[in-house]
Amino acid sequence: MSYADAAAQGPKQSPAEPSLLMKSHADCFIPRRESTRAPNISKVYKDESGSTASLVDVDSPHVTTVDSSFLEQDVKTSTQAERIEREEEEAEKEKARAERKAKAKSSGIRNNKSNPVYIGNAVLLGAIGAGLGFGAYRKHLDGKLSWQLVGLWSGAVGAFGAIDYFVSKWFLQNKYPPK
Repeated sequence: MSYADAAAQGPKQSPAEPSLLMKSHADCFIPRRESTRAPNISKVYKDESGSTASLVDVDSPHVTTVDSSFLEQDVKTSTQAERIEREEEEAEKEKARAERKAKAKSSGIRNNKSNPVYIGNAVLLGAIGAGLGFGAYRKHLDGKLSWQLVGLWSGAVGAFGAIDYFVSKWFLQNKYPPK
C-alpha cells in the first residue's frame, strides 16, 4: 500500500489547510513562509560573568573511580553484598530449623520406644509391606499382576491405614499417651 493510498483512507482536509501549503519541486509540501515564520530575535543574551561554580571538577574527591578488576569481582555493589549476606543468614536459619526438627523427631521416637502403640504400628507396617511386596512379586511371576489388582489392594491398604490411624489415636489419647 502506498502512502497516497493510506492518506486517502484517512480524514479529509478542511478547505483552509491546502492554502497553508504550497507544492514544491520534488512533490514535497513546504509550509508557506508568511504563515509559519519564527519571530525575529531582538538580541542575544550573553553571560560573561565567568562563573564556573556549577561545573564538576574531576580532580575533586567526590568523583570516584572504579578498579580495573571491577568486572572480575564476585560482588560489585553494596546492595548485592547486602543481599548475599541476607541469603546466607536465611540459609543458616533454615539449616538450624531443619536440625531442630530432625532432633525433635528422633528424640520423640527415642522417648516413645517403650510405647506399645508405636511398636505395634512399626511391626504392622513392616509385616504388611513385606506381605504385599512378596504377594505382588509372586503374581508378577505367574503373569497375573494387573492394574486392577494393584488398585484393589491399594484401596484395601488405604482403608486399613485410616482404621489404624483412628485406633492408634484412641490408644495414644486414652491408654498410652506419648512422652
